[in-house]
Amino acid sequence: MTKFIGTGVALITPFNADLTIDFDALERLVEYNIANGTDYLVISGTTGESATVTPEEKKQLINFIVKINNGRIPLVLGIGGNNTTNVVAEIKATDLSAIDGILSVCPYYSKPTQEGIYQHFKAVSEVSPKPIILYNVPGRTATNMTPETTLRLARDFANIVAVKEAGNNVHQYLELLRSKPKDFLVLSGDDDLVLGVLLAGGSGVISVLGQALPKAFSEMIRLGIARKAKEAYDIHFKLMPITRLIFSENNPTGVKAVLDTLNISKSHVRLPLVEATDGLKAAIKSEIEILEKS
Repeated sequence: MTKFIGTGVALITPFNADLTIDFDALERLVEYNIANGTDYLVISGTTGESATVTPEEKKQLINFIVKINNGRIPLVLGIGGNNTTNVVAEIKATDLSAIDGILSVCPYYSKPTQEGIYQHFKAVSEVSPKPIILYNVPGRTATNMTPETTLRLARDFANIVAVKEAGNNVHQYLELLRSKPKDFLVLSGDDDLVLGVLLAGGSGVISVLGQALPKAFSEMIRLGIARKAKEAYDIHFKLMPITRLIFSENNPTGVKAVLDTLNISKSHVRLPLVEATDGLKAAIKSEIEILEKS
């Protein structure tokens, strides 16, 4: 699935001061990413605050982004949860005609066994008319999908085409890359580890930082895929401080502060998240100034 190779970005959901969706800012963000090298957009992932976006708002976001994108780059939609029946029902009920793939997170909170994870994604696979990107993020779900389970799913279901691996575990990445089927894509969900993953054979990223600095970030990804390590690491080293900053008060708090500094969208988030502290905002502003001069 070559359309998922390269730089995907997990879009934020911009909010106005009253916490309604800021569609003007969302349009700016989409256009900014398309113009600066992002390969595909991910709608309604964790970074989009999907936990506090209502079903009606999610439909509005999909329809708006589909309209603004107008077929220019691929779109991936987040549909996942810990109630398998509900996930299956949402896939069946959603108009996926303009969507290129589904990003589906491991079931959270319930802490299923590996067999439970397998059966969950088996049910998702059997109803999905679109390719599926598995999403393993144990820091949020409380359960790690092992490489063995990921690869079992990859081999058993043709429409499971990739995994967004976000366990921040180098050994797990390497095990996936060592043993994966030839055409199965290993995508990094860890902005700090992505370059090493690419140089080891990974296919790309679904990034948080990438949407804020798409030109530099997507160039780093292209160089990494081309195995041009020195040139890629030159960019990686410049981005290391801002990458650390955006996750220091959780996601998407940090990247929203970056986008606010860049005058693309405001830093408002919905509870239980809170806005970046003044100290973090100042540190981000300072680092952006350094990057703009470099």
